[in-house]
Amino acid sequence: MNIKDNLVQIHQQIQQACEQAGRHSTDVQLLAVSKTKSADMVLQAYQAGQRHFGENYVQEAVDKIAQLSHLSDICWHFIGPIQSNKTKLIAENFAWVHSVDREKIASRLNDQRSSQDTPLNICLQVNISEEETKSGVTPDALPALADFVANCEHLTLRGLMAIPQKGATETAFSQMNQLFNDLKKRYSTIDTLSMGMSNDLTEAIANGSTMVRIGTAIFGARN
Repeated sequence: MNIKDNLVQIHQQIQQACEQAGRHSTDVQLLAVSKTKSADMVLQAYQAGQRHFGENYVQEAVDKIAQLSHLSDICWHFIGPIQSNKTKLIAENFAWVHSVDREKIASRLNDQRSSQDTPLNICLQVNISEEETKSGVTPDALPALADFVANCEHLTLRGLMAIPQKGATETAFSQMNQLFNDLKKRYSTIDTLSMGMSNDLTEAIANGSTMVRIGTAIFGARN
């Protein structure tokens, strides 16, 4: 497992996908999904130049964040489902949250972020395939949630996130791009479309993704 080499390969894939889509590679951010991986593996990725890391499990992530607190420019993103009793830890430890899907969670994050110097960057998770087993706001309910978050003093609405149903990514990515562009017309802070993983990175970038979430291809199979 050579994390440095894996990162080089992923960046090459991003560059190729951007060239195919007529986009610049600097338009797409790589988010290294480090859930279940050790702080040492995160450090290896950091030493290879990676700065943005995504975590799904609050307590595991908080332990890693503490171990790596000496890395002042590391940026932590929470990308997993959010339980109400975990919002305080998320608000206090992360710079980004990609999985806000209801007003109650946004309100709690806003109140609990108030002690921090900077607002919490928020992406709204959209259940674009409208799967019963997945978290996310429906496309119809998205405008109201966006308005709510945009008016929260300690949150900054940055964009959208989605995990489309397998086998239906092309339509879902196109729909997400449309929702993203509609939101950009309404809010000046919107700049992030978080979608695409190892197996559909090229397709996501062709449909406007600005942040791809890659785990296994960097760190190996999950523990």
